[in-house]
Amino acid sequence: MNGGDQVEIEEANARFYRAFETLNLAEMERVWAHGEHVKCVHPGWPLLSGWDAVRASWEAIFEHTAEMRFTISDVRVEAAGGLAWVTCTENILSEVRGRVSVTSVLATNIFERRPEGWRVIHHHASHVLSPGPDAA
Repeated sequence: MNGGDQVEIEEANARFYRAFETLNLAEMERVWAHGEHVKCVHPGWPLLSGWDAVRASWEAIFEHTAEMRFTISDVRVEAAGGLAWVTCTENILSEVRGRVSVTSVLATNIFERRPEGWRVIHHHASHVLSPGPDAA
């Protein structure tokens, strides 16, 4: 992967989290590819397949969330051909139904190079339930 691709992929990942933080559905629509091949797994949700299902999930999340702030850490970027994947930890401050919480979520975001730039085709996020086997 060349340095230019890495910067573009990191910026695409940052745009995804800005859309998420601002709870802006129009911005979220711009960062995703639209097609039946896109997939999404939110923590505790089943696999969502196809842009219509993925879009509906973001709409529901944004309607029920008053605030969401991310601090992204452990960002790792890889790319091969027209695909790139970013793994990271989402450290999230959120307010849902008047309740503020802080949680850590492991995420993998997969991007596809398109004529208009890198677009998300898969987001998978899972809660961190316990320290890994190397944490002692």
